[in-house]
Amino acid sequence: MQEVTVLIPTFRPDGKLNELLRRLSKQSVKPVRVLLLNTVETGADEDALCETVDRFGDLFENLSVFHVDREAFDHGGTRHLGMTFADTEYVLCMTQDALPCDVHLIRRLLAPFEDEKVAAAYARQVAGKGSSETERFTRTFNYPPRSRVKSAKDLDTLGIKTFFCSDVCAMWRRKTYFEMGGFERRTIFNEDMILAGKMIQAGWKIAYVSDAKVWHSHSYSSIRQLKRNFDLGVSQADHPEVFAQTASEGEGIRLVLQTFRHLFRCGRWVEIPKLFTDSACKYLGYRLGKHYRTLPHRMILKLTDAPLYWEKH
Repeated sequence: MQEVTVLIPTFRPDGKLNELLRRLSKQSVKPVRVLLLNTVETGADEDALCETVDRFGDLFENLSVFHVDREAFDHGGTRHLGMTFADTEYVLCMTQDALPCDVHLIRRLLAPFEDEKVAAAYARQVAGKGSSETERFTRTFNYPPRSRVKSAKDLDTLGIKTFFCSDVCAMWRRKTYFEMGGFERRTIFNEDMILAGKMIQAGWKIAYVSDAKVWHSHSYSSIRQLKRNFDLGVSQADHPEVFAQTASEGEGIRLVLQTFRHLFRCGRWVEIPKLFTDSACKYLGYRLGKHYRTLPHRMILKLTDAPLYWEKH
């Protein structure tokens, strides 16, 4: 039987974490271990998750918490630490706000690994209740209803999306993960796509599994979009070995144009101004992030969504 460990980085967890654990406990293939990598602020109570562990501990063979000081948290490094704790063949990385849509999420993510060249498989993200039409369409654009196994031969047609993989809900073949060096230990974020890109370049495959679904969506302000895309640009600038051969701008423009057409056709004209405002902020943030080395440190701290990363490094 294929055994799975689930890694969930947490920070100020709310009720969604409890719901996530409840849904994981109902899976048709239940994880043998769930590890919460809990980021705590200086002076915070590290026992804050004890009630959660007590409540759900009996539902899993092993439910445990590892505390990480906020100053030490790193998107790649913290997840890599969790990988070293896991001893199962497969490790599922999730975020605390991603909820399985049904009881077959883990089973469906395991299926592509029957192909020995598949190194990772990621789930489809579906916009939750109350999401805007723009957010719903964006999710469908990035996570279409058709599954696909991607390899280096797809670079000419898919471009940057060949490397796309999201640790919101992504399963990794642990042996291959360590053979490829694992997640970057120091990265502002995008650790999933960086590793997926290196795997693709080394001859491995990445599977997108459309029938493995999680509820996951956000409603960010334009300024937050700018900051997140600044960090995206930084991650790409820091890893030209992965991103230099493919451009992201074309895919972004295609998303904006298709979203505009969709909003116009379905009569959601009220969302069109925000679409263009958000898109302008995303592009500006991305371009500034790509050239962050030319910017003063004080300006970087205003542009980034991860100020602690810059303070540490």
